[in-house]
Amino acid sequence: MSDAVVGDEEGQAPPVGVIGGVGPLATAYFLQRVVQLTDAERDQDHVDLVVLNHATVPDRTEFVLGRSTLDPGPVLARDARRLERFGVSFLVMPCNTAHYFTQQVIDAITVPFVSIVDVTVAAARRREPGLTKVGLLATAGTVASGVYADAFAAHGIEVVTPSAEDQARVNAVIYDQVKAGRPADADALRAVAARLAARGAGVVVLGCTELSVAAVDHQLLDEPPFLDSMDELVRATITRAGHRVRRPSGGTAQPSSDVPA
Repeated sequence: MSDAVVGDEEGQAPPVGVIGGVGPLATAYFLQRVVQLTDAERDQDHVDLVVLNHATVPDRTEFVLGRSTLDPGPVLARDARRLERFGVSFLVMPCNTAHYFTQQVIDAITVPFVSIVDVTVAAARRREPGLTKVGLLATAGTVASGVYADAFAAHGIEVVTPSAEDQARVNAVIYDQVKAGRPADADALRAVAARLAARGAGVVVLGCTELSVAAVDHQLLDEPPFLDSMDELVRATITRAGHRVRRPSGGTAQPSSDVPA
């Protein structure tokens, strides 16, 4: 069966393409947050999305750490091409570890790709002008890949990562709890973040979308020093699509703005 093409019969903007399923629950939360944060009064005010929830993409962390020979890169590139054939305006991928394969995705498409890493780095710099150190809570694969370390280093910012013991605690939240459909230990994340802050981190990035799931469930988004990567990608997706981000009650909607591609 060939891929269908989403038409533009009514003059509406093309949809946003979402490379999803990495992981499935994080993708579902990403979609939920796009709906919740879009300033909309009716169905037609929301962002049009085409989602490929490809849960069987090979494990990203296992490949990055050299524990698997199954390369997710070509799979993600094929998914990107499939979404482009649907006529999407740009692509997003709500998975931090998968951004290790960003270049393969970009090389496979002609439409823009909005990076969760780039929008998170930009948000951290806006929040804390003069930021010199940032903490990172992420998979061991994301930490080892250096995607955040390299992106922050380009702005003279050092990334501080957890000790081996604390990384094991973060891994447990990601794999044994969120990915397994069990409740997340938010207090463990708070404790690890506090130790990174004590080492000088002005912001602690939740650099894994499974941790973003825990952040939504436990209201960590409102707690300093957390900065959630998925929340930043949601906001960038909404604004890049030409919509407005909903403000809290009593505020005004955030207008569209340029976001890194």
